[in-house]
Amino acid sequence: MSRREFSFFAGAALLGGRAARAAPDPRLPVSLVLAPSNLGLRPENGKQPGTWRAPQVLMDAGLRQALDAIAAHRLERPLYECEAQKGTRIRNGHSIRAFSLAIAAKVEDILAVHGFPVVIGGDCSVLLGSLLGLRQAGGRGLVHVDGHSDFAQEKSYATPQTLGAAAGMDLALVTGRGEALLTDWPEVGVLAADADTIQVGERGRNQPGFMEYYGDILSTEITRIDVQDAHAVGTAATARRVIERLDKRGIDRAWLHVDLDVLDQKVMPAVDSPGSPGFDYRQLAELMAALVTSGRIAGADFAIYDPERDPGHRHAPELVRCIADGIGARATSART
Repeated sequence: MSRREFSFFAGAALLGGRAARAAPDPRLPVSLVLAPSNLGLRPENGKQPGTWRAPQVLMDAGLRQALDAIAAHRLERPLYECEAQKGTRIRNGHSIRAFSLAIAAKVEDILAVHGFPVVIGGDCSVLLGSLLGLRQAGGRGLVHVDGHSDFAQEKSYATPQTLGAAAGMDLALVTGRGEALLTDWPEVGVLAADADTIQVGERGRNQPGFMEYYGDILSTEITRIDVQDAHAVGTAATARRVIERLDKRGIDRAWLHVDLDVLDQKVMPAVDSPGSPGFDYRQLAELMAALVTSGRIAGADFAIYDPERDPGHRHAPELVRCIADGIGARATSART
């Protein structure tokens, strides 16, 4: 725990009686977890993906100040291997498990002192450790905001020549589909029940390849809101639908995962798989703000921004503003 974190929580404890009579602080204190990973992505032209650089680039663009974060916990960058690891057909599978356990420990610690953890990846495999930390702290449920359903499974890659990329299968993995290495976790087993999971933002439902890679999601209890549907009803109605589903399931401490490729490629091309249609910055910020102010979101992670696809890092300040506008609206909840 950092000196500032200690001071914040120690002061709260010492003033407990007085604080109980005062107006409640409307916001939980943010603690950042910087998770510089590219483990879940395939190499391109023999080169490692650049998503591991995102945490530092966003910090340099003022993320900590924008969120008024009381701490920034930096995890050591894990080693990326292009070749298969023994005993798994998932690229960097053993490394992803180890890194996920490190993320989970930080997230659980932050939640234990009533903080709001914000994990900055990295690729989408950081969701695994983030959600594990939430589960170990007693929460459950996932709001998966992503331009893709990320529901690829073993049948699409398990050949002697092909490795699975966890960043394209994170939703399948957290709902228990795939190798036990990344689906069976200490204390909790599977990270999220289908009925406790909401996917928002899929843009390719009617595009070639969807049924082959992600089509199995259609036969699950996972709640789905495609980006086209979100555009049709508006951000506020989309958020209400998510919150109503959480309420119906009795979920009051869910995790929010945001893959930044949910942004339209017109405003955010610096991601692994840009595309259209998608949200603009205002729509994404409004969606996040509505969710976190509901009091049902316990923490969040952000993934897939690749600074190497962003010459001059010109998109970094816009991302910082979007994250701050969304997460900055977080609310203290009696449920927490």
